[in-house]
Amino acid sequence: MIWKPNVTVAAVLEQDGKFLLVEEQTSQGLRFNQPAGHWEPGETLAAGAAREVLEESAYDFAPEHLIGIYRWPTPDGGTTYLRFAFCGKILAHHPERTLDEGIVRAVWMTVDEIRATQARHRSPLILRCVEDYLAGKRYPLELITHYE
Repeated sequence: MIWKPNVTVAAVLEQDGKFLLVEEQTSQGLRFNQPAGHWEPGETLAAGAAREVLEESAYDFAPEHLIGIYRWPTPDGGTTYLRFAFCGKILAHHPERTLDEGIVRAVWMTVDEIRATQARHRSPLILRCVEDYLAGKRYPLELITHYE
């Protein structure tokens, strides 16, 4: 058997001291997450993050920095995620847009609200990415090289 991590992209979006999360239906019930999802063939990691933000929250997002790269094995040991988390600018909101299947709503939360809802986080990466963002972790997008 060949081991292969699931590559995901995520976005940490801050506006007026609040962070954009999505509430989504999962096999463990309703959970919070950053707008995030699987990286798709043919796209850059940053483009994947922008796509996921639009699909899950109806916001246009322009990635400007990489916050970090995170490896997270699920508690059951069945899956390992490799997450690339980005931050950047919110360009527009499309409230009329239908959100991805399973997404109940997009919600803006303070860091204290995010900390208070940890029991309902999809993974420990949600709070870690926000804390790394607040700590000023920013890496240039040029750190990632995509060959065509």
